[in-house]
Amino acid sequence: MNNQKPQKPTLSGQRFKTRKRDEKERFDPTQFQDCIIQGLTETGTDLEAVAKFLDASGAKLDYRRYAETLFDILVAGGMLAPGGTLADDMTRTNVCVFAAQEDLETMQAFAQVFNKLIRRYKYLEKGFEDEVKKLLLFLKGFTESERNKLAMLTGILLANGTLNASILNSLYNENLVKEGVSAAFAVKLFKSWINEKDINAVAVSLRKVNMDNRLMELFPANKQSVEHFSKYFTEAGLKELSEYVRNQQSIGARKELQKELQEQMSRGDPFKDIILYVKEEMKKNNISEQTVVAIIWSSVMSTVEWNKKEELVAEQAIKHLKQYSPLLAAFTTQGQSELTLLLKIQEYCYDNIHFMKAFQKIVVLFYKAEVLSEEPILKWYKDAHLAKGKSVFLEQMKKFVEWLKNAEEESESEAEEGD
Repeated sequence: MNNQKPQKPTLSGQRFKTRKRDEKERFDPTQFQDCIIQGLTETGTDLEAVAKFLDASGAKLDYRRYAETLFDILVAGGMLAPGGTLADDMTRTNVCVFAAQEDLETMQAFAQVFNKLIRRYKYLEKGFEDEVKKLLLFLKGFTESERNKLAMLTGILLANGTLNASILNSLYNENLVKEGVSAAFAVKLFKSWINEKDINAVAVSLRKVNMDNRLMELFPANKQSVEHFSKYFTEAGLKELSEYVRNQQSIGARKELQKELQEQMSRGDPFKDIILYVKEEMKKNNISEQTVVAIIWSSVMSTVEWNKKEELVAEQAIKHLKQYSPLLAAFTTQGQSELTLLLKIQEYCYDNIHFMKAFQKIVVLFYKAEVLSEEPILKWYKDAHLAKGKSVFLEQMKKFVEWLKNAEEESESEAEEGD
């Protein structure tokens, strides 16, 4: 009996190790470039026709693979070699940003071409950002006119959201900064950006990418001062940018001052040392006495864990503030500073409900300690108070204000009798 199973039939013939669809197409940017340049030559300088050609070509050409080549052509007229130069033997086109007129209107028209292209082919967004970062690093390889056009275009694209402000990181390249290329480029860029939007919109975009405090890095280390930045950009016609940077610097200095103050207080440093430090910071960062007294008040009030019982917190506050009166008195040498402090006390007592009944006691304490004087208190009472808790605080202060007025009248009549 034969138990052997019959053999299954087999297919014979040649077996291929790779299939046609698995073979990678050779990377050939030159052929891609020729197709794009030929199309651009046919459209001429009509940018509406250019946009239509690019829209249609995306269905036939591999934009995803040749994104860098595509953007090189649209900006510079051909593929760029490292450093930003066009190869002599390469085909080029004049239908590009660098060959266009150097004016804002023309750059706005080119911005529309990029907008339409990237809206149509969303996958080009990342490639375009990478391209702009690269172009910014190549700035030294371009002519002044080419840099100006690129700066205007970049500003417009930042304004309409096609580009993210993080691309500006490329401008902090050491060589570009050292040779003044970054600062000059930034002037044109911010002018076109602010022209499209305004300084507030620019500030929001910069803040999103933590670039709002880095603009001074457009200059070498020995020129990174508010004064130099302000002079340079104001003379270039960008006063609003200068004021923005000055304000940012001031905010940073105020935050640093408050942080250091709180540390000095928690260490129990002598008041004379704290006062000396604060006065040096005021001078160095051009901080007003009104700003400083508000910072000191905030710092003094944040160093304590306050009692939650209303009947006990007033006593705790008076004891604490009496200790810090000499520090506050050193920075209320002007009537406006005293008024600022009064408003800060009012605001604090209103925002912290346990302090509502402590307002008058704090003001009287500061009057006796010569932190506050009659005139600012009377002015506050008459018309300079805030709306917050107004009726409660004015009622609290009524008797003390009457006493102040009587004391003032008595001193005036005594002075007249003396005469």
